[in-house]
Amino acid sequence: MRMVDLILKKRNGGELNEEEIRFIIEGFTNETIPDYQMSALSMAIYFNGMTEKETAALTMEMVKSGDVIDLSNIQGKKVDKHSTGGVGDKISLIVAPLVASIGIPVAKMSGRGLGHTGGTIDKLESFPGFNVELTEEQFTKQVNDIKMSIIGQTGNLTPADKRLYALRDVTATVDSIPLIASSIMSKKIAAGADSIVLDVKTGSGAFMKSFDDAKALAEEMVAIGKNVGRQTVAVITDMDQPLGFEIGNANEVKEAIEVLSGKDVNDLKTIALTIAGHMAVLGEFYPTFDEAYADLEKRMADGHALEVFRQFVAAQGGDASLVDDLSKLPQAKYETTFVAKQAGYVESIIADEVGVAAMLLGAGRATKDDQLDFAAGITLEKKVGDKVEAGDVIAVLRSNKEDMTSALERMDHAYTIGATEPEARPLVHAVIQ
Repeated sequence: MRMVDLILKKRNGGELNEEEIRFIIEGFTNETIPDYQMSALSMAIYFNGMTEKETAALTMEMVKSGDVIDLSNIQGKKVDKHSTGGVGDKISLIVAPLVASIGIPVAKMSGRGLGHTGGTIDKLESFPGFNVELTEEQFTKQVNDIKMSIIGQTGNLTPADKRLYALRDVTATVDSIPLIASSIMSKKIAAGADSIVLDVKTGSGAFMKSFDDAKALAEEMVAIGKNVGRQTVAVITDMDQPLGFEIGNANEVKEAIEVLSGKDVNDLKTIALTIAGHMAVLGEFYPTFDEAYADLEKRMADGHALEVFRQFVAAQGGDASLVDDLSKLPQAKYETTFVAKQAGYVESIIADEVGVAAMLLGAGRATKDDQLDFAAGITLEKKVGDKVEAGDVIAVLRSNKEDMTSALERMDHAYTIGATEPEARPLVHAVIQ
């Protein structure tokens, strides 16, 4: 078997079989297939796509290229969730304790963030002492004891995917739906989950800006799940403006705790309950989504989920007193306001621009070696549809950097104020299952 023949086959629209895909991924992983040939294959896939069988085979070969986490010692059906990412996305911090509060184990591995703000792991390190590096025994015991743990990615998970993504990043083949879908699903499958709920974002702050692209990606990932024996549900949710009112690491932890304490932040609450509801059905705790949603909403209101979150922080060495005294979270030295220049309605917020502003304040990383400022972030005072007068405070920016000029300029680009009130977008666009 020769790689050049397989590139030619794919270039001409042919379908690669499992044996051929195994040859490609094994050769690429052990470096007998050079980067330039893998780049050529990626471009052929970009233009010609892949069938469901091809994408499923590619996913599983990437899973097999490294470690596969064994969660068999954790009692119960393990349900994982994954978000395609966005601005102000602190959904995992709400969903994990909510699902754990009904006894479904949440054994989650998360990454660090590159871009707007930190990832879930970075956000949790806003708690002094929080440990994201548990041993396998500690991880298993904690999930069995309190039904929840979130740690950094361990072991050598999907090395083929890491190498392939690095190539795609420099060969203009990142936005290939089969390659995106197999990349995401390979990591989730290697992490050991029995079932998976995917939060696929669409809008200005999402990787998939259009609904059609988000739907195509969601359908591809659900098809992979079906083909490899993992129950998978994809929920397409709105990211046309930041989620909630807080962007930043400690900021987002604070808002997640407030929602778990019963605060009605509509978009966060609705999306979190939707994701958690589907997880609860896949975990076989409720027969229907509607029953799951209603009961989980009660658990959010009565403090059950907040108590699990408190136990989780303490179990991983964090200072759980911050859960009850949010003023003890990291605080920035400097604060400035962004104000409306005219009266009208907030017509739109380009979520990506707000995310970049947060990064410039220190909340995110421009490169993987950048240090995060956990206290840096943005509090939105006005969101899409809100009426404003000239001079009204639209957002509050906080940082340990005194000069926030560049972040304010980004906020100016982000907000559009017009004369008419815009129509509200749905928070949940579709469910693919």
